[in-house]
This record gives sequence, C-alpha cells and structure tokens, in this order.
Amino acid sequence: MSTALPPTAPPDRHDTVTWGADPYADALRSGHGPLFLRRSDGWLLPLEVERWCAGADTADLSALRRCEGAVLDIGCGPGRLVAALAAQGRRALGIDVSAAAVARTTATGGSALHRSVFDSLPHEGSWGTALLLDGNIGIGGDPRALLARTAELVAPQGLLIVETTPADIDERVQVRVERGYLPHPHAHAHPRTGTRHTPGDPFPWARVGAPALLRHAATAGWIPVEQWTVTDQADQIPDAERCFVSLRRRPVPPSRG
Repeated sequence: MSTALPPTAPPDRHDTVTWGADPYADALRSGHGPLFLRRSDGWLLPLEVERWCAGADTADLSALRRCEGAVLDIGCGPGRLVAALAAQGRRALGIDVSAAAVARTTATGGSALHRSVFDSLPHEGSWGTALLLDGNIGIGGDPRALLARTAELVAPQGLLIVETTPADIDERVQVRVERGYLPHPHAHAHPRTGTRHTPGDPFPWARVGAPALLRHAATAGWIPVEQWTVTDQADQIPDAERCFVSLRRRPVPPSRG
C-alpha cells in the first residue's frame, strides 16, 4: 500500500458540521470534558474525553493486538489509537469529521485526514483492518449502512473490530453534543438534574450491543470471528466493561463463466 495520501476533500456532510462544533472541538483542544450526547428525551450519555485524549489503555491494546495489515481508524478522535499503532511501526490512518480531532492526532505523531467515512478515502478496498471503537458504530445513525460502507474499505477477507455497548440494545436516535456537568460523574441523567449545557446541532446516532451488531453484520457482508470483554479495574468507573467484536469480510464467491 502506498503511503501517499490525496488532498483532504472539503467536508460536505451534516455530521462534519456537528462534530466540528465548539463543544466537541473545545473539549478535544483542552483534553477534558465534561461532554455529553443528549437524546431528544433528555437522557445523557457521558463522552469519555479524558480517556480519548490519554494514551491507549488495556482495552484499546486488546483490540490493537488483533489488527492485521494497515489499519484505518474510523472516527479517530484525538488519535490515541493511531499514535499507538504508529509507535509500534504499524501503518495506520485516522479519519474524522472534526478538524480539531485531526489536528490533535497529527500533533501526537499519527496520520489523519479530515473526512467522513462516507467520503472518498485513500486505498479503498485494501485496508487490512478497520476500527470502529469508542461507540463509533453509531456514526450516521444506521449501523447496517456503516457496516456496508466499511466492507467496501477493507481488503477481501479484511478485518473489522467494533466496540459495542455492554447492554443488549439496538437504538437509533437524534442527539446533540453538549457541555455540562452531572451531580454524579458517571450517571446517565435527565434535564431535571441541573445539567448546564450549550447544545450543538442534532444529528442521527446509534448504539448497539453485540447481538444487534451480529444481526446487522450478517446482512452487510461480515462474518463473526471473536467476541471479548475487558474489565479495567483502573478505570474511574468501578468494574467498567468494554466489549468488542471482530468480524471478517465474507469472501465473494467466484463468478461463473
């Protein structure tokens, strides 16, 4: 695979505007939150900005050890995974719709492009592994469409590693990125908790557990390889679990004639 990259394409998707908005960009520049995704009913999902801006942790490394060939990190954020792969001498590229995320990735020694996964990307159809960690299976709010697009990006029989929610859910919602605080640092909350916030534009998002992911993957040309869970006792959340699924692109039957 050539290491040359084409010029960055101009952003033309709604999610580019959303994730480039001030709350998210400001959090990445500062390296800390609090930051949340707010659902239309007021439920809040804390975004782990501090973890994303730190180095790769035990759970991250469990996924990186399984990577094959050149790695495409979809929604790379501040770039800890790309930087960790680069430090190992691995070929890796991050893509993100946030200019602040791309800037932070390159500042830490990683390679990144300001792109959506649905834009034209370098080396389509030849990546050894694609990553969808940190909830990035939710990009675009349509896991089947994202899985189908990712199948176009990896090589024949290439690998995809997805981080899923520990719960068995299959949810598609409209959310906003917001700054704020919660009375309890790890609680999911409702507006009546007194959360302060500066809302961004709404955009579609999804959350899926492993059972739902496997159902969607089966329709998008993927076959399951492995599932694993990492419990990191050092995490700020007691007994925090991170769950992963690896998938392999289904071989295309040879054409007849």
